[in-house]
Amino acid sequence: MKTFVKLAAAVLLGGASTMTAMAHDNPFLKPYGTQYEIAPYSDILISDFIPAIKAGIEEQDANINAIVRNRAVPDFDNTILPLENLSPILERVASVYYMYDNCLSTPEFAALADEAIPLLNDASNRVNLNDALFQRVKAVYDRRNEMGLDPVQVRLVEKYYRMFAEQGAALPDDKKKELIRINDELSKLFIQYNKNLLGATNEFFVNVGAERVGGLPESSLAVAAEEAKARGLEGYVFTLHAPSRLPVLASADDRDLRRSIYTGYTSLASSGKYNNLPVIEKIVALRAEKAKVMGFDNFARMMTSRVMAKTPEAAEELLMQVFKPATERAAEEVRDMQAIVDAEGGGFKIAPWDYYYYAEKVKKQKYDLDESQLRPYFALDNVLKGLFEAAGRLYGIKLVELPDAPKYMDEVTVYDVQDAATGEHISVFMTDYFPRDSKRQGAWMEELQSAGLYGDGTVKRPIVYNVGNFTRPAGDTPALLTIDEVETTFHEFGHALQGMLTRAPYKSLAGTRVDRDFVETPSQLNEHWAFTPELLKSYARHYKTGEVIPDSLIAKLDAASKFNQGFTVTELAGAALLDLEWGKHPGENVDVMAFEKEVADKIGMPAEITYRYRSPYFKHIFGDDGYASGYYTYLWSQVLEADAWELFEEKGVFDPETAASYKKNVLESGDTEDAMILFERFRGHKPDAHALLRLRGFE
Repeated sequence: MKTFVKLAAAVLLGGASTMTAMAHDNPFLKPYGTQYEIAPYSDILISDFIPAIKAGIEEQDANINAIVRNRAVPDFDNTILPLENLSPILERVASVYYMYDNCLSTPEFAALADEAIPLLNDASNRVNLNDALFQRVKAVYDRRNEMGLDPVQVRLVEKYYRMFAEQGAALPDDKKKELIRINDELSKLFIQYNKNLLGATNEFFVNVGAERVGGLPESSLAVAAEEAKARGLEGYVFTLHAPSRLPVLASADDRDLRRSIYTGYTSLASSGKYNNLPVIEKIVALRAEKAKVMGFDNFARMMTSRVMAKTPEAAEELLMQVFKPATERAAEEVRDMQAIVDAEGGGFKIAPWDYYYYAEKVKKQKYDLDESQLRPYFALDNVLKGLFEAAGRLYGIKLVELPDAPKYMDEVTVYDVQDAATGEHISVFMTDYFPRDSKRQGAWMEELQSAGLYGDGTVKRPIVYNVGNFTRPAGDTPALLTIDEVETTFHEFGHALQGMLTRAPYKSLAGTRVDRDFVETPSQLNEHWAFTPELLKSYARHYKTGEVIPDSLIAKLDAASKFNQGFTVTELAGAALLDLEWGKHPGENVDVMAFEKEVADKIGMPAEITYRYRSPYFKHIFGDDGYASGYYTYLWSQVLEADAWELFEEKGVFDPETAASYKKNVLESGDTEDAMILFERFRGHKPDAHALLRLRGFE
C-alpha cells in the first residue's frame, strides 16, 4: 500500500555516507535536551540504534557491578534505587526502537531486528539472571519489614524480588543456560512471526469493479478507489487492514466479495512464503520447555501464577461463566439473521462471512439504526474533542497541542497535558491514528518515558502515545470513524490516562505497570463515556452541516447498545480459551489448525463465529509473550469495569466525587498497592461478576 505520509527525514538516511556518520552525534547517548525530553526524531539515524544499544549495555554493566561490589549491607538506597536507573541510554534507545518496530518498520529499519533483538534480550538477561544481583535483592527482601521502609518502598522491594524469581534468577546455573537459550530462540521466532504477519497483510488485496461494490458507504469506496489508484489498478482495492476489511464485511451486498475478504483474513499467514504455522509449532514447544525449566506443569500455569487469577482454572471458570450465555445469545442472533435470509429468498445458511452483514440488517430492522447514518457525526477531530472534554470534566486536565514538538511522522500530533486549574505540566501525549504498510495492525498505548524518580534525583513526568489504524480521510471527506473505531479511541485513551496521571513515585510502579489482568480495566471503563448522551451532544456533529447528532439517533444508539453481544463476547471468550489451551499444550506433535478445531469443538464454538484472532495472526500471544496465556484478562477486567461503571451510573457519569475517587485509587496509584485493594477502596466491595452479565444484557 502506498505510504500517504512523509517520514521523519533522518529515518530514511540509514545509508548515510561515512563522512556524514562521522560528523553525527548519536542522540541516544546523552539526555535529549528537548522540551519534556521528547526524542529528537529528525536527528535520529537508523545507524544510531545498534551503537546506542551496545553503549547502553556497557552503562548497565558498569552500574550492576557498582551494586554487587558495594560492601555495605544491602538496603533500599544502595540496591533497589540503583536498579530503577541501570541505564538511561538503554531506556532512551529501547523505547524508540520498540516504537519504530511497531509504527515505522520500514525495510531499512526492519533489517536491524536480527541484531537488535538479541542484544536487547542479552541486556535483560544480564539483569534478570545475575545471581549476585539477585542475592542483594533477596537480602533486602528478607529484611524489608525491619528497615523502616514506607509501604510503597516495601511493595517495590517485593516487586523486584518477584520479578527476579519469575525470570529465573533463583535457578541453578545449568537451568539458567537453558532458559537463556529458550528465550533467545523465542525472540527470533517472535521476529519471524511478526515479519510474516506484516508481509501477509500487505500482500493480500481484492480488486473489483463498480458492479461489485453495492451497499458500501461512500467513505469506504473513496478510500478503496485511492488504494486502487496507488497500485496502478482500475476500480476498487480492498485490503485486510481493518478500515478496509470491516466495511466490506458489514455492508457489501456481494456475498462472494465478503467471503473473499473474510477467508483472506482468517487464513492470514497460514500458507505460502509468509506461513506462521511452523513458527507457532516451535513457539508452543519452546514455551512448554520453558515452563518445565521454571518448575511448572505447563506454560499457562506459569503465566497465571503471576497475576490476579493465580491459576488457569480460575481464568477458565470466569470465561465459561460468560461464554455459555454468550453462545446462547449468539444462537438467537443467528436465528434473527437467518429469518432475513429466508425472507429475501437467499437460499443459504448464515456463514461466518455473513455475520457482520446480516447483523447490520437485523439492527436496522429492530432499531432502525444504520451505522452509515452515524459515521458523518464521528469525524476524528470531533471525536478527539469529545475524548478530551470527558477527561477534562472527570479529571481536571486539558490538552494543548505542541505543533513544533519533535515527531517521527508529519501526521503525528503532540500535546502538552496540563492541570486545567494551574497549568502544571502532567504529561506529553502523542497520537498516530492511520494505517500504513510500515505499521502493524491494531491499536495500542505505549510510553517513551516513564514517570518517577530518575538517577539524577529528578522526578520526571511521562511521555505516552496512542496508535490506531483508523479510516483515513479521502478527498474532501475527513476521517469518519465507525462505532468500533470511536470505542477504540476512547479505549486506548483510557490506557493513556493511567500512564499520564500516575503519581507513583517509582518507575517500576508507575502507570500501567499493574497486574496484567487489571491493566485493561481503565481502558474498557473509558469506552463508556464515548456514547453517553450528554457527551455525544457535545462532540458528535455532522462533518458537513455542523448539526448536533439528533436525539432520535442517540435513542437508537442507546437502544442498540446491547445488540450483537452474543457474537462480541463469544469471539472474544473463544480466543481467550484458545490462548489458555495453547498454554497447556505439551509442545509435542503440534498441528495448529487441528488443535484450533479441537478447542472449538471442546468449548462449543458456534459454527457461524470464528475466534477473534486465529493463531497465525494472534499477535497478542504469538508475536511476543505480552498476553500469552493472558488474553482472558480482557474479560477479567471487564468484570471490574462493568462493576465500576454501575457506580458511575448510580452517582452520575460525570459525578465529581466518584471521578476523584477513581482518579486517586486507580489512575494515579499505579502498582503502589494490590490491585484488588485499590478496586475495593474505589468501589466499596469486591467485584461482582454478575455486573458483566448485566452490562452485556445476559441478565
